[in-house]
Amino acid sequence: MRSPSTNVAHVTDHGSGPRRGIPNKYKLFLMAFPFLVTTFIFYYLPISGWIYAFYDYTPGIPLSDTEFVGFKWFKSIVANQTQMEEVLRVLKNTVAMSALGIITSVFPVAFAILLSEIKTSWFRRFVQTLTTIPNFISWILVYALAFTLFSVDNGVVNTLLIKLGIIEEGINFLATNSNIWLTMIAWYWWKSLGWGAILYLAAITGIDQELYEAAEVDGANRFRKIWHITVPGIIPTFFVLLILSIGNFINNGVDQYFAFQNAMNKDSIEVLDLYVYNIAFANNFPFATAVSMLKSVVSVFLLFMANSLSKLVRGETII
Repeated sequence: MRSPSTNVAHVTDHGSGPRRGIPNKYKLFLMAFPFLVTTFIFYYLPISGWIYAFYDYTPGIPLSDTEFVGFKWFKSIVANQTQMEEVLRVLKNTVAMSALGIITSVFPVAFAILLSEIKTSWFRRFVQTLTTIPNFISWILVYALAFTLFSVDNGVVNTLLIKLGIIEEGINFLATNSNIWLTMIAWYWWKSLGWGAILYLAAITGIDQELYEAAEVDGANRFRKIWHITVPGIIPTFFVLLILSIGNFINNGVDQYFAFQNAMNKDSIEVLDLYVYNIAFANNFPFATAVSMLKSVVSVFLLFMANSLSKLVRGETII
């Protein structure tokens, strides 16, 4: 008769045999592999198109039959006064839009704090859902909404102002240079505020709740708990995102400005990405490629500068 210890040892020996399977590090790599492939296809593979900046390329003609012109298109960026003024105008719009984005980057922070202070859970989820949904709406639909509200003929705002006797005829809000930068940043945050607050809400959730309890015991009111616990708890997250936005300073994107641009506001709304898009569709692909290449080089330089700033201020890098 076997003793209980012998049975336990027998079961233990039987179940402790070598397990065959993929190591965890390879499992993690396989999970990330589709995203690496996607990144390569959409971000690195298109770099091969930079070769067009060195040719006098015309659509429809094979590149092998196209004249090699070297740095001609790069030199043409500053070749004459008119072209230089165009580039400076576009850069001014780009810097203004990006600077406004960085200055107002505190909006999602404040919004996340306000959301976290809502004690009724169903109402907090309702507000967060309502403000996050616009992030998934295309800019074309956003412009359709803007047109419905601010159209000069039948727009809701103009109709209301006329009925109230404030104005006698409709104002063309969408076809004006007046305050166009502020208008664009306002539409941007209307669309992105709820989505931008998600990371800060996660950071607030990670704050030790015992800190709030200790502060309450010490007699701290809600405002003091926010200022001395919540704000310091999300500053690291805010600083990392701020550094990344500095590295992405001249990449404003195309969608929003393409949807809202027209002949009346083009001079003030045309940012660098939209400028490249417009030039490309004017069949000047080599020049558009050259401008895009310089933009990418500047972006990489700003990213390394931001990384150095992070190392200097926080003692650690972001890349």
